[in-house]
Amino acid sequence: MYILAQTSICLRRLIPKTSRRLARYSDYQAPPTSGASKEDDIHRATQYCSNLLKQYDHPSYILTTFLPTSARPAHLAIRAFNLELARIPDASPSAPVRGMRYQFWRDTITSTFAQKPVAQPVAVLLSSVISSLHTQQSSRISNSSPALSKSRFLRLITTREKYSTNAPYSTLASLESYAENTYSTLLYLTLSALPLHFLTADHIASHIGKAAGIVAVLRGIPLLAFPPPPNHHSNTASLGGTLDTQRVQQGAVTLPLDIMAECNLKEENVFRYGAEAPGLKDAVFKVATRASDHLITARQMLKNVQEGGDVGHGFEHEGEEGHEYDVQNNDDRIQQPSGKSSDGKSAQQKMEVEKAFGVFMPAVPTALWLQRLEKGDFDIFKEDLRTRDWRLPWKAWLAYRRRMF
Repeated sequence: MYILAQTSICLRRLIPKTSRRLARYSDYQAPPTSGASKEDDIHRATQYCSNLLKQYDHPSYILTTFLPTSARPAHLAIRAFNLELARIPDASPSAPVRGMRYQFWRDTITSTFAQKPVAQPVAVLLSSVISSLHTQQSSRISNSSPALSKSRFLRLITTREKYSTNAPYSTLASLESYAENTYSTLLYLTLSALPLHFLTADHIASHIGKAAGIVAVLRGIPLLAFPPPPNHHSNTASLGGTLDTQRVQQGAVTLPLDIMAECNLKEENVFRYGAEAPGLKDAVFKVATRASDHLITARQMLKNVQEGGDVGHGFEHEGEEGHEYDVQNNDDRIQQPSGKSSDGKSAQQKMEVEKAFGVFMPAVPTALWLQRLEKGDFDIFKEDLRTRDWRLPWKAWLAYRRRMF
């Protein structure tokens, strides 16, 4: 007994007291008050964001390698920020708690752009990126390459919060608007981090982002329609009794209502019959076709520019906030009668898409997923649609080498 008692005492001494502490971020430790350099803080924040992408957004993690080294920290911070927002509805089923978390990120973005980041890894890395871009911008004679836009981050928060209750999109156009304000905005922010702010690059990125956003909504339909059981032990379980809260907990079908009406698809039939619901495959086909159309458009635009031609059509968002362009540096709005651009304009556009091609790479996993959906006869409930595509690294490398997705 004496030996057992002594052994127990030794084991308790070997166990660090910190093992009893609840960690806020499992992969990130808040910087101590003294003794740690700023570089160490940034390194830990980078590792946290990288691990977050590796676990929850593997395609973005894989595609990081195709970006210039200088733009990779920005890519990690931007995508990690998007993940933090996307995970809020799952972690906070009640509306009051969700609202507080979204407000936390608004305050975090405001303080980060004021170079007073909170001890949160995404904020620490983003602050470093903003500071670095500001230094680059200050060293340039021309001020035509703006730093990251605070308003775009806030727009991303507002859009995520608006659709956090899984309310259906009223029309297919409203789904495209959601994709533009989320996934296209992520690409605009990454382009700004290169730094690159030109009409042609933004125009192509807009179509790719819309396709990626539509695909993201399609991929989430099975999970939102049949969510896991609620956590009855949560200390926030009794805070929300609204219809929005019930929609989050009981499931929802997020296909556009106009498409559902056109295909005679009823939400209750999806809950009752799942993949066999009448009209479901037709509705999925119509929505997936719109995503495919955006990819085809982006691919054709890229090909036209590479061949010295014009992009083919105007940018619908030109003139909106964040899409104001210098006429002298973005003189690609006037199409030539022959469909060909002037030598100077053609060279500039080629330079744009060459520099921006790494940002366009999300088109690759988007196209691969649409191919798998088509192969499965647009059965959105097929299990393999929610697994990682082992072809992505090879297909991404091939697309990058050929400069065509």
